[in-house]
Amino acid sequence: MSESDTPVAKPNPVRRFGRFELRQLLGKSLRTMAWLAFDTRSGQEVMLTMPRIQPGDAHALASWTRDTEHAARLKHPHLAHVIEIGVQDHWPFVIVDRALGVTLGEHLATHTPSLAEAVDWSIQILEGLAFAHQSGMVHGDLQLHQVVINEQGVARVAALSACGLGDGVADEDRLRDARRGAERDVLTAGVLLHHLLSGQPVLDEPDTAKVLDRLAPQGRDVVRLPWSTPQPIPEALRAIANRTTERQERQRYRNARTLLAALNGWREAAASAAGGPLALLMSKLQQVGHLPSSPGVGARVARVAMSENQRTDEMAAQILQDMALSFELIRHVNSAAVQGTQVSGNGPVLTIRRAIALVGLKGVRQAAAALRAWPGPLSDVHAAELKKLMERVQLAGHAAQALRPAGYDPEVMYLITVMQNLGRLMVQYHFPEEAEQIRQLMQTLPPPEPGAPEQAGMSEENASFAVLGVDIETLGFAVARHWGLSDEVLHMIRRLPAERPVRSADTDADMLRLVGSAANDVVDAVGSAPAAKLASAMAVIAQRYGRAMDISAREIGEALQSARASVNAGGVPVQAARQVAAIPSVPVPEPSDFARAMASRQSQ
Repeated sequence: MSESDTPVAKPNPVRRFGRFELRQLLGKSLRTMAWLAFDTRSGQEVMLTMPRIQPGDAHALASWTRDTEHAARLKHPHLAHVIEIGVQDHWPFVIVDRALGVTLGEHLATHTPSLAEAVDWSIQILEGLAFAHQSGMVHGDLQLHQVVINEQGVARVAALSACGLGDGVADEDRLRDARRGAERDVLTAGVLLHHLLSGQPVLDEPDTAKVLDRLAPQGRDVVRLPWSTPQPIPEALRAIANRTTERQERQRYRNARTLLAALNGWREAAASAAGGPLALLMSKLQQVGHLPSSPGVGARVARVAMSENQRTDEMAAQILQDMALSFELIRHVNSAAVQGTQVSGNGPVLTIRRAIALVGLKGVRQAAAALRAWPGPLSDVHAAELKKLMERVQLAGHAAQALRPAGYDPEVMYLITVMQNLGRLMVQYHFPEEAEQIRQLMQTLPPPEPGAPEQAGMSEENASFAVLGVDIETLGFAVARHWGLSDEVLHMIRRLPAERPVRSADTDADMLRLVGSAANDVVDAVGSAPAAKLASAMAVIAQRYGRAMDISAREIGEALQSARASVNAGGVPVQAARQVAAIPSVPVPEPSDFARAMASRQSQ
């Protein structure tokens, strides 16, 4: 073969776009494409983004340029800095400095993110979007090639553009379209979160815009995190991700701040199994206390505390009407400082009578004076919701007194049942707007059209995960632990999980937990079930607890009526206990106040 016959490798032709050499396509969607380009004028690599469809006329081009220039003026740590906005041969483009990092698509091609990285990147993306949305702008095409990640793991949203409404659009239409565009951005951020957690494109479709077209209301596909993922997904994080793409639009996140709050809540809670949930509340607890003194009750209790001749049980009955003061005394007498002054071996204090004996009238007056007056920092609307919740919790406490087996201290029974709602009360007082979101997500709506099924709401646990990033019960549990309550009491104030079967109580602590859970289930059913379905709801509760508590639907109804009468009377009377067989004798910790109260139980 002669030298002239030797094949000669031909260099790949260089794609040019004006002064730019297009070296690699970084990603494309229906609306945009991003290139790794070399700027021959500056001698540096850049990321060049342009629309897939050329603007139709000079007016459209001018509108695109004006809106994009407006968006480029935004400065935020999680918005990529724009070097240049220009036009080449009637094609508009945006230039971002390649030094900011690689695209998210490039990064995922060589790196599987941890849960922490996936959540951190999502949070940073949402922070950039939230800032843009508050400025009246949206992205419109959030894709893997429109997010850049640097070596430190900082994510930035690139190629942000304004709404692009053009001239002559009415203000109300502009605001409406901006709101819809922002909601679409948040939904797209949810799709990216699914991709990061599952390790694969949602619906096997890398273009997020195409995924959105397949979701309701345009499409019929359902997107939920698969159970087989590169790493286990905690239930709270799974609930957040699944809410982002919920089939029912009303249950999705409607703005970047709400999704951001949920992910931040999950991250803080996950950072420390013990301190994380409480960290969400700690600063608020220090500023405004646990709860405000109940309207009208605080002053009455203060007057009672001034009387040296008042009987302890009568004073306890008055204090129990003020949930904030009851909690404050329980918290105080179970603190390390007070516990250290008691006889060695004493356990937690779970009656107001014993708390009064420990702190005296002076201590009661000091506790009452330390409380915030009603309604604390709450607005009238939020205060009304807290008052309504307190009344429901009190109703559950009275129902538990009526349902308790003979021999169990009614005050202990009442307080355990009330404290099973500690998380609900804390969230309603300290996070009232989030509490309203949780209620909305839990609502079951009527069928959208005749013959269609009801639109079921979320469970309280999943709704709490989706809004706060942590479930309500965990928050209450963390507060109770902060008060210094023992593991035995912490066990009793955890309501029985709805999905688990109810078993007979082996110990007094189990019985207290069981009865409190049943009473709370009854009151929850009354508050949520339509009147026509209330009888069947009571029957379900009776079936669930009947064997363990030896109770019928009729007895549950009678207990509820008795509890309502107690609440309407405005007092905390001791209800007569049900006459049921005693559980076998079980060793009880002693000589704690709790043990002494339980030791009075009589065999029937």
